[in-house]
Amino acid sequence: MRRVLYPGSFDPVTNGHLDLIRRAGKLFDEVYVAVAVNCEKSGLFSADERIEMLTESCREFSNIKIISFQGLLVDAIKNYHANAVLRGLRAFSDFEYELQMALMNRKLSEDCETIFMMPSSDNSFVSSRLIKEIAAFNGDFAGFVPAVVVDKLKSKIKLEV
Repeated sequence: MRRVLYPGSFDPVTNGHLDLIRRAGKLFDEVYVAVAVNCEKSGLFSADERIEMLTESCREFSNIKIISFQGLLVDAIKNYHANAVLRGLRAFSDFEYELQMALMNRKLSEDCETIFMMPSSDNSFVSSRLIKEIAAFNGDFAGFVPAVVVDKLKSKIKLEV
């Protein structure tokens, strides 16, 4: 069985993330979308909220599993018997960071392969950080995120202000 692990913070999930998930689902038997839980970082949404939004957003895909992990990515790959890690690249600046991570992961575990995918042109500029910034200034971000995220982000931003 060909299995890929797609790790990220997904704070919140965007249409760019879903684009990669959808396309990876065509290439792999199973796609594990792995919400990274980092005790030292606090996102806007809790891990449970991010998992809930991803689960709702990926409901139509039969071979997608939403999980969370804490610790080293190479350990998560072993735990979920993944054949590879999926990472998205929007710009060259993403590549530099992702290449370092891929090489370090391979050094930690020689079986750890990383696959890079570029988003569709419609999503090449979308990031969770930008979506949160647009929302904070009451801009229209609805076209960049799944429907489940829109209301949750609006209410979360109002609570934060």
